[in-house]
Amino acid sequence: MKKFNTCLVLAFAILLAACSSLRLAYNNADTLLYWWLDAYVDFDSEQKAEVKQDIDDFFRWHRKTQLQDYVQLLQKGQRQLSGNITQADLMADYVDIRDRTEALLLRSAPDIAEMALSLKPEQLEVMEKKFNKNNADFRKKNMKGDAEDQKKFRFKKSMEQFELWFGDFSNEQEAIIRKASDARPLDNELWLDERIRRQLKIMALARKIMIEKPSKEVATHWVEELIRSGYDRFGFSPRKAFFDSYTQSTVELVHTVVRIATPEQKAHAHKRMEGWIKDLNSLGMR
Repeated sequence: MKKFNTCLVLAFAILLAACSSLRLAYNNADTLLYWWLDAYVDFDSEQKAEVKQDIDDFFRWHRKTQLQDYVQLLQKGQRQLSGNITQADLMADYVDIRDRTEALLLRSAPDIAEMALSLKPEQLEVMEKKFNKNNADFRKKNMKGDAEDQKKFRFKKSMEQFELWFGDFSNEQEAIIRKASDARPLDNELWLDERIRRQLKIMALARKIMIEKPSKEVATHWVEELIRSGYDRFGFSPRKAFFDSYTQSTVELVHTVVRIATPEQKAHAHKRMEGWIKDLNSLGMR
């Protein structure tokens, strides 16, 4: 299921611009992604060459067709930052990024299917162990202590991202942001259960493809259904109320940060985005 994870990582790395050295990260992403994916599957010698070729092909396509689109998204963000951005604007941005991510994954469905058809039983065991390790890490980091401890940890992670964009905040600003952060519903047991549920669906599909050996077209259709279900859970899950509340309160948190940001902090964010725009333009010229 390699391309499912490849596109997801790329979409968030670029669309959310979560790296302070975008050009360096992007230019080395092919190697980093291969290492990351290999940790999930442990590719054999034949798969190794195919995976590296797929990653190279993906980056050639991505560099040629997607980077200028991200430039436009960042320029839009600069304009919004300079104006009077609303919660509705931020929600629309969130939906836009989510839809773009889903589109990237669906485009890769044939490649996911092809790789799934080549997986061996021992590789599924590696994948399952990796999922279990990730879940243990999630518990250790996100579920340590009581609810107050977990809120504090969540707030700290959020502040790392806000400081990347806006620079340092005053104690008074941090208190306001902390209040907005804590207003988000907290249920790490539910998030963990969702992670496990998605992992089980991935493992079940991988086993089904390995056993039944369908045509690539059929396998691709199954993969597309899996990808869509990963997004539909927010619209059709019995837990929709929780997800809706969490999304809305997270948008309110971001809006709070933008609203209380000083002109200097907004200038910092504008400059940060300008740097990413220059990086993306340079990367797109290669």
